[in-house]
Amino acid sequence: MCEKKKTKISGKIYIFLLLLFFYFPIIYTVVFSFNSTKSLSVFSGFSLRWYEKMLNDNSMINAIFYTVLVAVIATAVSTVVGTITAIGLSGSRKILRTAVQQINDLPILNPDIVTAIGLLMFFSALAVKKGLITLLLAHIMFCIPYVILSIMPKIRTLDPNLADAAMDLGCTPFQAITTVIVPQIMPGIMSGALIAFTMSFDDFVISYFVTGNGVNNISIMVYTMSKRINPSINALSTVIIVIITLGLIIANIVPLINEKRRKNK
Repeated sequence: MCEKKKTKISGKIYIFLLLLFFYFPIIYTVVFSFNSTKSLSVFSGFSLRWYEKMLNDNSMINAIFYTVLVAVIATAVSTVVGTITAIGLSGSRKILRTAVQQINDLPILNPDIVTAIGLLMFFSALAVKKGLITLLLAHIMFCIPYVILSIMPKIRTLDPNLADAAMDLGCTPFQAITTVIVPQIMPGIMSGALIAFTMSFDDFVISYFVTGNGVNNISIMVYTMSKRINPSINALSTVIIVIITLGLIIANIVPLINEKRRKNK
């Protein structure tokens, strides 16, 4: 009994230390975003000056705008394309499905620097001016594989005759997909969309190579500001942490509320 208790206590201590290791940098960033001085090691007092400075910095606001714009558009396009592709592959021959899945895995396994250089050379060969369009196309390109990878396992759990049964009952092929197949794989679609948004929002390496003058995302801006002490980065990071946390809370609470409503009915 004593050994079991010691094992449980040591396990809890290990988990606590592991969580502390993961979350301490985040907590540290949030706390020092309210520091009244530029010091990143001594907390001198509570202040909102760095949030005010962030809101008054046009370059930072533009970076936030381009980051959100590209992430939202890339997520929407990649989710639609990835969903259609995954559904199409489910009805394809095994040889074609296996080949496409292996090709789909290449951008995921490929180092970002290789993908970035390849896209840079591709856009240069086509004489495409680097800017918002090239940045958006690059993000859509590397987000689609993650969406397909998230949806395919969910499709494998479905009855392969589900679409045929829906059409036998009077549905058109489009209705069978939108009203029968898509609701069944919605958890996979949502997971793929969240991963795509996170990958786009967080990307630095590929964005750095394919963007042009005047179009920077948050990652590029933080990289350029990291060479000098600027606590406004802490304020920006805190805002992002709060938004992501709220998004995760909503994403987990909404399904629970919907499920509770269904049970009450």
